Amino acid sequence: MKPSGKDVDPQDRAFGQRVQRFRKERGRTQAELAAALGKTSSWLSQVERGVQPVQRMDLLQQIADELGVSVQQLRPSVPGDGPSQVPTAQSLSNDLDETRRLLSGHPALHTLLTDQDDSGATRTLESLRSDVDDLWDLTHAGQLAQVSALAVQLLPELERAVRTDGEHQAELHLLLSRSYQALSAAFVRQDEADAAWVAADRAVFAAERSGDPLHVCASVFRMVQAFVRLRSLGQAEHAAQTAISALGDQDSNSPEALSVLGSLHLALALVRARASARPEAKEEIAKARAIAARLGENRNDFNLEFGPVNVEIQAVSTAVDLGDAGEALDIGLTIDAAALSPERQGRLLMDLGRAHAQRRHGGEALDCLVRAEKIAPEIIQTHQAARAAIRELVLVAGPNASHELLELAERADALD
Repeated sequence: MKPSGKDVDPQDRAFGQRVQRFRKERGRTQAELAAALGKTSSWLSQVERGVQPVQRMDLLQQIADELGVSVQQLRPSVPGDGPSQVPTAQSLSNDLDETRRLLSGHPALHTLLTDQDDSGATRTLESLRSDVDDLWDLTHAGQLAQVSALAVQLLPELERAVRTDGEHQAELHLLLSRSYQALSAAFVRQDEADAAWVAADRAVFAAERSGDPLHVCASVFRMVQAFVRLRSLGQAEHAAQTAISALGDQDSNSPEALSVLGSLHLALALVRARASARPEAKEEIAKARAIAARLGENRNDFNLEFGPVNVEIQAVSTAVDLGDAGEALDIGLTIDAAALSPERQGRLLMDLGRAHAQRRHGGEALDCLVRAEKIAPEIIQTHQAARAAIRELVLVAGPNASHELLELAERADALD
């Protein structure tokens, strides 16, 4: 999990403070510097708070060049080849850079160019399947550094296996699709939507090769999430509508098909809410609610966690996005999300915190946001809406802002 508060390494905190000081001295905003580095504002915010360690020398040099200083000025204790460049266990936070680099190339080029079908021992399907399940468990838990470490080893294996194992093609392509779906979800959580789009696109292709159309639709769901983060609402709407239409034509009543269809309606509700299309957003929630009633239980087909409870969680989020704080609280206070993943629980608490903030319930809002941070720290640290709610709470409280609120604002870098 990502370190926060007193768990942050003092050297990383000092480094982040230097980056922030040099950035402000040069009159540059976080958004401007992040864009120049090819990163998100959330990532730079985490660097400046010491939450996201920077260990790679090429990235250190890039930051120094952008700020017009030397690497030694940024990190005096880091010699060119010193041992401190090796990340400690604590500093392995949610850095997906290695996986981004893997996506930037072709993981199976060696196999293609050598034209060999025995370029390495292929593990059993059971072993590969276990790793893919672990990849999803780590993604849901928000342990994205571990996601990256596993993916860098697993993806090349799967990409090679689908090209060399003629006996298990469908199963291997399905495992590959599931892996890329997990990475897309992880990149969305890290607010790296461009990488999420690439991963989702590869998931679609692999799912089609597996012969499983429902996994194709589940991959499209991941693509919709990426488009929403990219603020490409037109593309998100088109992708969701296309998949919904195709599933509707099949008229399947299988639990798996209903889970995918319902999740796509929830995704479309999010798109409508972000576009401030109130009636259309509520209509999509109603459709998802009806599908969940037909399903009759909470399921996790395709790692979508769809069911009656998840629909209500999304209904809370949609209501908050539309400014209907009272409706969000009325729905949210009836939800028991204890059986869901930390990701879903944290998201519900964050949205309830946002709703309380809209109603000027300062104490209740702070309590929900702090609880969300404990369950899923990255939601508070990377989600723009959470940081906006925290900033609003501080502004409303003014000089009466509590120590706990100010500490939360500092951890989330909500006041920059």
